Amino acid sequence: MWAVVGLGNPGKQYAQTKHNAGFAFMKKLSKKWGTGLKKRKSSAKMIITARDKEKVLLAMPQTYMNRSGLAVKQIVQNYAIKLEKLLVVYDDFDIPVGEIRIRKEGSAGSHKGMSSIIKELGTSLIPRIRIGIGPLDLEDDTVDFVLSPFRKDDNQKFNRSLEKACQATELFLSGQTEKAMNLYN
Repeated sequence: MWAVVGLGNPGKQYAQTKHNAGFAFMKKLSKKWGTGLKKRKSSAKMIITARDKEKVLLAMPQTYMNRSGLAVKQIVQNYAIKLEKLLVVYDDFDIPVGEIRIRKEGSAGSHKGMSSIIKELGTSLIPRIRIGIGPLDLEDDTVDFVLSPFRKDDNQKFNRSLEKACQATELFLSGQTEKAMNLYN
């Protein structure tokens, strides 16, 4: 079984913020797949569906971003998810809006949600797709930047990045991680 987890913050006040790129991705992916994330288990909205005869758990943690690891750890333990079959999708202000980056493992960088996941799972060997929300200007406050909505002229670029992330996810799930990395990095 695969688990695809999109990171964000619960609550209407965060719904349209850059920091909720992972939630926006999950909503787009679940719509493309004709499913919804309704059940709330393991501190997450989730659904189990199937792709190419394999079960896939889609989840949006309902903990705040900096506590994402708690929900992801519950999911991994409750559903016996192998870490190589856990795909985490989240925002990154070091990547330009409209772009994505794919990694099979690595540090969290400055992302508090990914830091929480690495801490709770005890490893950085976690595949991920980072959705660009940047650039963050040097004079910008990081918290204000990630908790603000996209500028209108960035919405189309952001939607393109969500589409790329959906396509990359399909490649991941079919075992074509290298191809996804070559296409989108």
